[in-house]
Amino acid sequence: MPLAERIETATERLNTTIVDRPRAVVVVFLLLTGVFIGGLGSVQMSAGGLDAFTDDLPEQATLEEVEQNFEEPFQTDAQTTTQLIRTNSNVLTKEALVRDARLLERVAERDEFRMDSARGPAPIIAQHLNPSATTPAEHRRTLERATPSEIRQAVRELRDGSRLTGVVSNDFNPTSVSASASITTISHDFPGSFGDDDLTAVQTGLQAVADDTPGDVRAFGSGTTETEISQSVQDSLLIVMPVVILLLLFFLVVAYRDPIDVLLGLVALVMTIIWTFGFLGYSGIPFSQQMISVPVLLLAVGVDFGIHIINRYREETERGFEAVEAMREANAQLLIAFVIVTVTAVFGFGANVISDLTPIRNLGIASAVGILFTFFIFGLFLPAAKLVCDNVRTRLGVPEFNSSPIASEDSALGRVLAFPARVSQHAPTVIVLGLVLSSVAMGAYGAGVGTSFENEDFLPPEELPAYVTGLPEPFAPGEYTITSTINLLDEKFGSSQGSTVKIYAEGNFKEDHALETLVAPNDNPPESFAVGPGGQAQARSIVTVIQSHADQDEEFAALVARNDQNDNGIPDQNLERIYDELFASSASGRAEQYLTEDYRSALVEYQTDSDASQTEVTTGGDELADTFQFKATSTGDIVVRAAVMDRIFQSAIQGLVLAVVLTAAFLVAIYGILERKPMLGVVNVFPILIAIAFLLGMMRYLDITLNALTATILSISVGVGIAYSVHTTHRFIDEYDATTGAHEAMMITLTGTGGALFGSMLTTALGTGALALAITPILGNFGVLIGLSVTYSFLAAVIALPPAMLLWERTQQWDLDLLARLRPAM
Repeated sequence: MPLAERIETATERLNTTIVDRPRAVVVVFLLLTGVFIGGLGSVQMSAGGLDAFTDDLPEQATLEEVEQNFEEPFQTDAQTTTQLIRTNSNVLTKEALVRDARLLERVAERDEFRMDSARGPAPIIAQHLNPSATTPAEHRRTLERATPSEIRQAVRELRDGSRLTGVVSNDFNPTSVSASASITTISHDFPGSFGDDDLTAVQTGLQAVADDTPGDVRAFGSGTTETEISQSVQDSLLIVMPVVILLLLFFLVVAYRDPIDVLLGLVALVMTIIWTFGFLGYSGIPFSQQMISVPVLLLAVGVDFGIHIINRYREETERGFEAVEAMREANAQLLIAFVIVTVTAVFGFGANVISDLTPIRNLGIASAVGILFTFFIFGLFLPAAKLVCDNVRTRLGVPEFNSSPIASEDSALGRVLAFPARVSQHAPTVIVLGLVLSSVAMGAYGAGVGTSFENEDFLPPEELPAYVTGLPEPFAPGEYTITSTINLLDEKFGSSQGSTVKIYAEGNFKEDHALETLVAPNDNPPESFAVGPGGQAQARSIVTVIQSHADQDEEFAALVARNDQNDNGIPDQNLERIYDELFASSASGRAEQYLTEDYRSALVEYQTDSDASQTEVTTGGDELADTFQFKATSTGDIVVRAAVMDRIFQSAIQGLVLAVVLTAAFLVAIYGILERKPMLGVVNVFPILIAIAFLLGMMRYLDITLNALTATILSISVGVGIAYSVHTTHRFIDEYDATTGAHEAMMITLTGTGGALFGSMLTTALGTGALALAITPILGNFGVLIGLSVTYSFLAAVIALPPAMLLWERTQQWDLDLLARLRPAM
């Protein structure tokens, strides 16, 4: 049996099962829904911030190795530290320091905080005044006994040794001994079983203690970040989902105009969400910020399927068919279209599975599986449930409210939708050429769209919009401080000198001239690193620690001088002894930042040009690492983020190409098998390419970048948008076979299926566009883009398909004419 006949036979059997045994179908689906309900309790919530995108990257692994090997004095390990950020007119007065010491004393007295140590202005200054003071209580007593002049003198002395660097704000003035902000880092001694929730509870408790202390003190740590990102996910769901449901309900009422049909549509939507979330629970895929888009997309696609099946069923009943035969006829026409739409949507959504970034990959899996569930529920369950309900309605004598199709040939909407088909018959070639040229121009303009990967993408804004803050309970969002705290840190402690790149070098640094080779690249660095005097690099390394300690210790300076053969301040022999002396001195803490204790790994930190782009900095870092005579690797936060941005861009392009190629190949094959018209597959893809080109151009115009979520929009646009072309083409084929030409077939298609497409477009565009109301920018931008994508896809299907179909018909006629001419010669 030919493949086309096998497919037709399979769909007929499936249709027969739905129509002849609707109660059995409904029962099976309800039982499966019960199974998926069991997975809801296992759904894991994930903050889905920056860390989720860097876990599996080699660049992040290198950075973590650097952080493990080199001890940084102000390192804020997300699992073990909390920062207390104080702002005041002057945080270095005696009164302010005593308040900080009292706060640390109260924290140390609370066993649940498990404070191991603390580093900040108060303990540093107290220990300088009294080296024997080691506890918060002793620090407080030392500061209380000291005079203001003694404290000011201590600060000036500490400043010379740079021990206050990083714990006081950039406006620190050693002359007046003043600073407007300080950071005190508390290290916690947590057991191995201590989890994120426990850390969050500790940091919440610390904030409560800080609130009881005079002045403005904020507790900040990874627990705070994770909590507020997770809270923003939940708050966004509480805000977005009711709006989506209300919009969908409104359009269901408009489209169905019958309360029973509306109820059926809502039941199907709820089942789709239960199945998808149940799958997430059973599969262990966490629900993160990016996942909020999944239920919104599925609801929108589900409504699309529902409108088509109910609208086509009503068309058949208006033609005089009874309920069972009307549904049999409607299903016979729509099942293949639903299968085609589902497969192409899976290609579009699932193309994100190839991403190197775990959250994007998870999004691809969840959305692809969700689309399959949507097909099963709306393609199989909804028709069966509709027949069961209509049967019950008939037995009980419940009247129908309004069962007419959305649009007809005589309706105003039908005439508007058919207008492109009327125009296309006069100059289809000119119209198609104009569409191609305009889409090429928009695509070329959109090729300059930017890429971003920043904290701001994931975090709620510092000031929430008025429509959010004015919401009543339970929709009112919680209080967010993370963004304002990060902005405060950037303002008070951020560097105006650009980013820092770390070169991780491995080798035997006890060899003569090891230090000379370590600083050799500094003389001729890449342009983005030439920020020092004379265009040299501004670097910090074990060499700068040696030179700094030599300036303070005459005996050590003499040791360095004896082993400096070329008198440039860098020792080039007897290095092991120099390291031993350095690590045994008061400079050991700074030495551990740049050289491991076995003297086989070194770290060099480079300041970069503040005007240099991220690409220039990362490229320059790689070039600099290549000039080292040791094995060297460039790393740092900016390098890791650049790597993520590269992968985001790759995911966007690769996902789009894969989605388009798979979709086009499938459509060519399926139309070739079923209709022996493979070129219809190419025609089918034409509108979606136009829609994507216009979407890219609009992204750049609106200054929306490709980020951790919007990078998926291109392939998702294929999955969502191709449905409009497929439904239009499938209906066109049915009508084309029964009429005399493409123009007439397209007119009937746009006045019939066009109405369902228009209703689907409104529900999908506004439903998914409701994501723009989400608290975090990453979701808001995605909502705007998916709304635009759906709108462009609908317009392209209505405007671009009619002239393309007319040209396709002409090529068909040319082929027939050519074949007729060749036959006499054969």
